[in-house]
Amino acid sequence: MSKWLHHGFALVIALGMGCTSREPRPLLIGMELAYPPFEMTDPAGKPAGVSVDLAHALGKHLGRKVRIENTPFDGLIPALKTGRVDLVISSMTATQERSKSIDFSDPYVHTGLAILCGIDSGVKGIADLNHAGRTVVVKLGTTGHTYATQNVPNAKLLVLNKESACVLEVVQGKADAFLYDQLSTYMNWRRNRETTRAILDPFQQESWAVGIRKGNGAMRKDVNDFLRAFRSEGGFDRLGETHLGEMKHAFEELGYPFIF
Repeated sequence: MSKWLHHGFALVIALGMGCTSREPRPLLIGMELAYPPFEMTDPAGKPAGVSVDLAHALGKHLGRKVRIENTPFDGLIPALKTGRVDLVISSMTATQERSKSIDFSDPYVHTGLAILCGIDSGVKGIADLNHAGRTVVVKLGTTGHTYATQNVPNAKLLVLNKESACVLEVVQGKADAFLYDQLSTYMNWRRNRETTRAILDPFQQESWAVGIRKGNGAMRKDVNDFLRAFRSEGGFDRLGETHLGEMKHAFEELGYPFIF
């Protein structure tokens, strides 16, 4: 064997060995860090919350580091479809419409749509909103937005980009109600008791799941295996106590089943 071939062969072996020892690339998780306590940033500006902890637990289960990609909610599905993220864990409701574009894991949260209304609005339920003269505010791209478009045609519909802006419309009396998920409605009422009421009994049942690129059956199986193991090991109970302890006890007192 010539000297050149000997060194070339050694180089190929060294490169091959380097490739096999390289860590797998990070798991890119898409979420909008604007929905505390599920998706948010801590005082240092780092991703934090229920979904962040869940994402890192999934990464540990898969033997991969996790990188959180902060993405506007209405951009999460496009990011997943184009491969800019591997999964979506962002309090996303699994709907039939979304299932046309992406696949979902088994549900990991059971919740529903509720109503935050003005304290003097006279609203008692969803039927009270489908009237001329009523103003309903929703966040763009949410299931509340979809529901209002299809089921509250007689009301004036106000569509905004941020949850905080939607809440402010109700607080200031510019909107009669904000349609959003049960947990957020509870928290927004707690922060604005003097001006709002919460109707927490869901008028539409929903579940949250992990968004997965269409046709990626292996990833879907891995995620579902993780969710089952995490639940059986008490992982969701720990998340509830860590991030949602007060709310969990409040829901028990109100007679509503908790989300996990």
